[in-house]
Amino acid sequence: MGKLKIVWSRELPAPPSSVTVIKDSAHRYFLSFVVEIQPEILPKTDNSVGIDLGIKTFATFSDGTKVDDPKPLKKRIKKLRKLSKSLSHKTKGSKRYEKARIRVAKFNGKLKDTRTDFLHKLSTEIIRENQTVVLEV
Repeated sequence: MGKLKIVWSRELPAPPSSVTVIKDSAHRYFLSFVVEIQPEILPKTDNSVGIDLGIKTFATFSDGTKVDDPKPLKKRIKKLRKLSKSLSHKTKGSKRYEKARIRVAKFNGKLKDTRTDFLHKLSTEIIRENQTVVLEV
């Protein structure tokens, strides 16, 4: 496969037992490491929170705190429409269609990464601060 330039998101806590190479539709490569670690036990708290998922705000907590959607998503949706429209005007099977498809796939990958990052950070914060979490959907 050759040499790959690796951008580490964080240090590995232990030597990996196996590595998997993943290529997505946007031609991005990811390395997935299998590492054995000891689970982290969080300190017990008596806090509890109720979460109401909504349309205008992403979530409203029982203490009145409101969490909005990440701002980068709102800015990028317009660009996604433009790229998708550009793709629909291309002839399927042509080189320009493939270039436009990859452009849309890369952009969708960035949107997915933004959403995933937002959800991971929010869920980690909620879990660390509260013992009981109740959802109203």
